Amino acid sequence: MTVTAPDPAATMTDLSHDQVRELIPHRWPMLLLDRVERVEPGVKGVAIKNVAGTELWFQGHFPERAILPGIVVIEALAQLAGVVFVLKGASRISYLAGVKSMRFRRPIVPGDQLVLSADRSAGTPGYAEFRVAARVNGQVAADGLITIADPSAINPGKV
Repeated sequence: MTVTAPDPAATMTDLSHDQVRELIPHRWPMLLLDRVERVEPGVKGVAIKNVAGTELWFQGHFPERAILPGIVVIEALAQLAGVVFVLKGASRISYLAGVKSMRFRRPIVPGDQLVLSADRSAGTPGYAEFRVAARVNGQVAADGLITIADPSAINPGKV
């Protein structure tokens, strides 16, 4: 099963967890996207992350009141941006290169379903900036800007 966009401008829908695994190199416990609902290659995407109380970070963050660590939310958003980026032709491995103006507006707890969005807002060769948001029940839980780097474009031959 190979995942490719038939047309670079085509919107893809309903990418399963297994299809996401083909696009980015992350594996358990760091693969955080349960599915990608839709993606316009190189432009934007929407994904789902279901928050389960059995996730390993809840053992220590915090034992008396489980709250999803902000860095995990950022990583999930970066993975979605990576899917958007790779479907436009970037390397399968991309790096989180920057986080700006990230705000956490409400705690995310077990049982929540995160609806993640990433919209490309700027970029240069090898880099793409995305305006990202994580919502729970339509309410913004976190939002900001992240930058993704394609190592093969910024350092050819070194990846």
